[in-house]
Formats: sequence, structure tokens, C-alpha cells
Amino acid sequence: MRKYSALTRAGIMQELQFRLGTFATIFGNLIYLTLIYNLWKAIYASAGTEVVNGMTFSDTIIYLVLATALFNFLEMFIVWDMSRSIQSGAIVLDLLKPLKYRRLKFFEYFGRNVMTFFTTFLPTFIIVFFITKGAIKIGLNIIFFMISVVLALMVNFYIEMFVATICLHTESTWGINIVKESIVLLFSGATIPLVFFPEKFRIVVECMPFRCIYDTPLNILLQKPGYTMDTGLWTMLGMQVVWCAGLSVVSRMFWDISVKRITVNGG
Repeated sequence: MRKYSALTRAGIMQELQFRLGTFATIFGNLIYLTLIYNLWKAIYASAGTEVVNGMTFSDTIIYLVLATALFNFLEMFIVWDMSRSIQSGAIVLDLLKPLKYRRLKFFEYFGRNVMTFFTTFLPTFIIVFFITKGAIKIGLNIIFFMISVVLALMVNFYIEMFVATICLHTESTWGINIVKESIVLLFSGATIPLVFFPEKFRIVVECMPFRCIYDTPLNILLQKPGYTMDTGLWTMLGMQVVWCAGLSVVSRMFWDISVKRITVNGG
């Protein structure tokens, strides 16, 4: 693991080199959350009731604030990186290294994820906890939340890696990646809690891997109905494990087939 820990440290150091980018992200999130706050305030005002689909206005805002912080924590740019490296030819150098390319990318981003956890998600969680005067319960849910976040990180990586592999066929995936990001943000619960979806549509969405990235960890953390320390918890963690294993196999097979057809420009 020495070589992978070195990659993790390199990712941490790289993230520390762009501190201004972190502040820009935080500022952008403040604007986004201000818009979200006013939007959902208007939605609840027009609903004429304090509880909509089992969630109060406070529950919804806490969920969305933490979802935004979790998005910044788990965000990866593997598709953009691979697309640029293919166009420049730099990907050949990565493939020649005595490391598996997929593991190389995972541990590079793992270092960045470690830093963004301490610079974005953890401060946001602490602020929300004190502002809401302990609305988020602290207990075993924190341990299971951390386990769920690790699984969410892996699911997100395999989805990113699968889409990034398409670059080997198209040399550019700008449009495909935009569609992917839109689908993930919508169906994962990062922009709208899944409980607000129509029931039949929600059942379909809950069977997809996307909800394993944001919705499952957040509901475990916030201990929503069906996610408490009972069979519902194990069901959700089990779904994460199944999707993690399935996506790992599929993305690996797609990569092994696609890398044989690689065409690069410039390098």
C-alpha cells in the first residue's frame, strides 16, 4: 500500500495548492443555498402545511445543505481529466506506469476527497448541528454514515470511470458528461429529496445506483423513516454493496475492452 498512500498524499498536497478554489466553491455554495432556501420556503408557504411528504421545511433545508456539502466532498473530475489526457496524448504515460490505471485514479482522487471532507463537509455539518441546536442526532448513525460514505465514494468512482472510458471511443465526452452529471444530481437526491418524487417514479429511482451516492448516506445520518437502526438500514447498506460490486465488474470489463482501442492525439 506504500505506493497508493503516496498517491493519496500527492492528492492532498495538490488540493492544498488550490486554496482559492476552495473559497470560490464555498462562496458559490452560499449563493446556491440562498436560492434553495427561498425556493423551498415558497414551496412550503404555498403548500399550506408544515409537513410535506413527511418532511418539514427545516428537515428539507438540513438535507439539502448537507447534500451540497456531500456533493463537494464526493465530486470527481475523472471524465474531464481523461478526456484532456487523451487529446494531449498524456494518457500513454499513465498507462506505462507500473500501476493499474483505475487504481491510480482512485487514490489520486481519494487524497482530494480526504481534504474536501475536512474543508467542506465537516465544517458544514458542525455549523448545521449548532444552528439547529442538535437537530441531527449523534450516535451509531455517525458510524454507519461513514461506512455509507465510503461505499458512496466507490459507487461514484465506478460511475465516473465507466463514463470516462467512453472517451477512449469518442475522444471527447463533454456532452455525455453533462448528461451524466444532470442524471446523477437529479436521481441521487442531491437537488431534490427523493421523497418528493411521485410514488411510482420514486420506486424506480430507488432501484438505481445513483441514490446510493447521496440519498442513502444522508438518510442514515439524519435517521429518516426506514433508515433507522433496523432492517431498513441494512437493506440500504446492502444495496450500496451490491451496486458497488456490480459497477466495479461492469466498469472493469468495459475498461479492459476499450483500452485496446485507444487512439490519442498530440502526444
